[in-house]
Amino acid sequence: MSAYIPVDLKRRIKAQFNGRCAYCQSAEYLTVAIFEVEHIMPQAAGGETHLTNLCYTCPSCNRYKATRQTAPDPETRAIAPLFHPQQDHWIDHFTWNQDSTTLIGLTPTGRATIEALRMNRPQLLRVRRMWVKLGEHPPQTPLP
Repeated sequence: MSAYIPVDLKRRIKAQFNGRCAYCQSAEYLTVAIFEVEHIMPQAAGGETHLTNLCYTCPSCNRYKATRQTAPDPETRAIAPLFHPQQDHWIDHFTWNQDSTTLIGLTPTGRATIEALRMNRPQLLRVRRMWVKLGEHPPQTPLP
């Protein structure tokens, strides 16, 4: 069951994340999808509908994340916390490859998040290549 999120709070979250997915950094204006406000700590785990527990996400990242808070690091297989967009800094955990199409995890959290949310699936790599050619990617200012 999803919680009601007031319109003003949704606007604040969208503005805080510059209309981009807090995880994969895709810009909503470049897609045909309507982005969502996601509970970082799922309601099922006691997460509340509060600014510090919400982020802006593309539908794909939101669906793949689901209620997970941890996932295996593909490098070590150890369980790692997923990236927390309100507490972690994106650039501490992720970077782009040389052509800016593939996300690279810099930490166990980054690698686990990329794998769990399938942030480098072939379809997304293809669209990122198009965005790069259009000069729309990567974002010039990474999210906090």
